[in-house]
Amino acid sequence: MSYLFTSESVSEGHPDKVADQISDALLDEFLARDPESKVAIETLVTTGQVVVAGEVSSQAFVDIPATIRRLIVEIGYNRGAYRFDGDSCGILTAIHEQSPDINRGVDRRDKEEQGAGDQGMMFGYATSETPSFMPLTLDLAHRLVSELATIRREGKDMTYYRKGKLATYLRPDAKSQVTVEYSDDGRPLRVHTIVVSTQHDDFVAPMADTPEAQASADNEMLAQIRKDVKEVLLPRVIASLPEEQQKLFDDKLILHVNPTGKFVLGGPHADTGLTGRKIIVDTYGGRGAHGGGAFSGKDPSKVDRSAAYAARHMAKALVAAGAAREALVQVAYAIGRAEPVSILINTFGTGTTGLTDSELTERVKGIFDMRPSAIIERFNLKAPIYRETSTYGHMGRTPHHATKTFCSRYADPLSVEVDLFPWEDVSREVPLVRAALK
Repeated sequence: MSYLFTSESVSEGHPDKVADQISDALLDEFLARDPESKVAIETLVTTGQVVVAGEVSSQAFVDIPATIRRLIVEIGYNRGAYRFDGDSCGILTAIHEQSPDINRGVDRRDKEEQGAGDQGMMFGYATSETPSFMPLTLDLAHRLVSELATIRREGKDMTYYRKGKLATYLRPDAKSQVTVEYSDDGRPLRVHTIVVSTQHDDFVAPMADTPEAQASADNEMLAQIRKDVKEVLLPRVIASLPEEQQKLFDDKLILHVNPTGKFVLGGPHADTGLTGRKIIVDTYGGRGAHGGGAFSGKDPSKVDRSAAYAARHMAKALVAAGAAREALVQVAYAIGRAEPVSILINTFGTGTTGLTDSELTERVKGIFDMRPSAIIERFNLKAPIYRETSTYGHMGRTPHHATKTFCSRYADPLSVEVDLFPWEDVSREVPLVRAALK
């Protein structure tokens, strides 16, 4: 018997993702000017309001309101009609210094003995079902909302005439959900169901001021959006896939578009957003496991973030090396201690080496130094690389080099060379894993 599995994603305009992006954009601002900054920032967004709170210890000065306003406009909240926009929203800041009791266990004279910023367990996961070693359901869900944002910014498709000019009717808030049918041995058979919900302008006016006329206008709008999702969005996403995955789409696909009806009011006006409320979207879409700690707004001394990246790196290296079709890595820490209290590898019976999972763990764990200081050094995690992680997933992204520029009215522009998503590069570790398994 086959089975169904589902994952979801949300766009950069979703309220929770707006909050994540603010927290990570502020983290980058601090790290760009002081790489030793200790940051833990939480954000709340609601109608016309942003609240930023947390703990920061840093030598850097950051213009927090200006950074937040630039980001909100960049996301796409740049019109009063959204009832939340970067030019007019109120900003409340409540940030204080990090507790010295916590910092005592993190900062050590010997950097190699830097302790974990908190206790907890973190998970990394990888599967061979996609080139990115991510679950197909989540990969597709991310592609849908990411491509929808691209279409919105291009302004050439999914359009109508607004004030005599062609404009997109898409607004920033959107969600997707993908269900894939799998065989008994866990291989994708077909894409079963797709759900797309997108915020939009009220672009069809009713012919009369009656409930019936309004209902007719709403139905016309929804029909156009569904047609565009089917004929514009889906073909663009499918064309971006490897040929093997393109074959998973057939005429039996079930497609739901804005299933609750009109979606004009959205974003932080319609739904309060909070940092760290989309941790499954951020990681593996419900596959593998999650330790419960959010990522955004936290500097790399917090193992919730840095060790989760390192665990993904280990899991991906194992699958890329051919040790298993699927791998889950758990690592756990005690606050203030450098060495993990445990490391576990689970291949769910998909191992190819003839080793038990415990034997596999012993063979390869020496390749991956999981002390916080080693993780931070290996991936250069004190660089300002986090804003890019706050949308469309922290894992499965393409590692690449970039130049980031940070602007402030109190200082000259600062350009920083960074390597984004370095934990996704396993080119060095794959041959080491293969050698250890011989």
